[in-house]
Amino acid sequence: MADQTTSQLDPALAPLTPIPSETGATPIDSLEYWKTGARELTTFRGHSHGVWSVAFAPDGLTLASGGADRLVRLWDIETGRLLRSLKGHTADIRSVVFTPDGQTLATASEDRTIRLWNPTTGESKKLLFTRYDHNVVSLSLSPDGLMLARGSHNKDIKIWEVTTGTELMTLLGKDQYDHNWSVCVAFSPDGTHLASGMDIGKIKLWEVLPSGEEKILHNGHWKETEEDTSETRGYFIEDDGGFQKPMSYWIGAMAFTPDAKLLITGSRDETIKLFDMPHMAEQRTLKGHTGWVRALAVTADSKVLISAGDDATIKFWDLSNGRCFRTIKAHTAAVRSITLSPDGMKLASASWDRTVKLWEGGAEPQAGC
Repeated sequence: MADQTTSQLDPALAPLTPIPSETGATPIDSLEYWKTGARELTTFRGHSHGVWSVAFAPDGLTLASGGADRLVRLWDIETGRLLRSLKGHTADIRSVVFTPDGQTLATASEDRTIRLWNPTTGESKKLLFTRYDHNVVSLSLSPDGLMLARGSHNKDIKIWEVTTGTELMTLLGKDQYDHNWSVCVAFSPDGTHLASGMDIGKIKLWEVLPSGEEKILHNGHWKETEEDTSETRGYFIEDDGGFQKPMSYWIGAMAFTPDAKLLITGSRDETIKLFDMPHMAEQRTLKGHTGWVRALAVTADSKVLISAGDDATIKFWDLSNGRCFRTIKAHTAAVRSITLSPDGMKLASASWDRTVKLWEGGAEPQAGC
């Protein structure tokens, strides 16, 4: 059956452990907070084309966004003002992430490179690429900010050391004949494992250190059909620039819950799947989106999942029962990225309508006298 795990858990695979919170702030009950309200605070306008990705700086005062206009833009959250634009990429910027110390901003592009920037000065510090790279479409930082993994239009996964820009390892699957792309990556909360999602909808779990080995291969969103053979699973044909067949189950987003109990994936099949960790047993499928699910975010208390996609909606889910309790449709085109602020009180969304929007939950603030 297509939803069964296709290779067993390696005995060496230890349970994933969450990273303890280092913030001294009193945590909010995210379920109550986002059920109470969700208000649009600011719309950031300035991108001339669609926006692929958005990220909060660790201090919660700045947003970074990148998109099809090939510029990284830094925004002041309080004023909505554009602080600076970073130039260097020569194709769509697909992913932006800050290191936990806020000293480095990493950006990935379809120009096949990753750039490391000083977000304060706007200086490009390092350029990461390899000779045989293709479009880089996904980035994930280890929780300590020391390792950076990339997913791309290639079958391998590269991991770099952030401080030096040194390539640490290349992750390659056990099946040497599998040439499908590893398009999405996500580090586990303890940084020892990495999940990757493929263009055909399958999911892998890797041990990062010390082995770099593939531990689990799960069919995930992929469904086998009668005409499927190993030769027609969706190889990219360089000659005519197309696919042999459409990738109906392409993984659009992946996220671990901070408590490390679940891996969550969103797909082109318009569904979200929840997998119990560390064995990756499929727990539940969430349905509600009417377009490719492109972005996922989970609150710090692991109670609420927020998703967004090509149907231009943002949905809020109660992870305890899998129910959608709120849908926002304020963007006029596909929502390609969402991210929660460090304190969990704000949400930013990036859209193909060329805007980034900032949201806040909780009760409506009372008007003054």
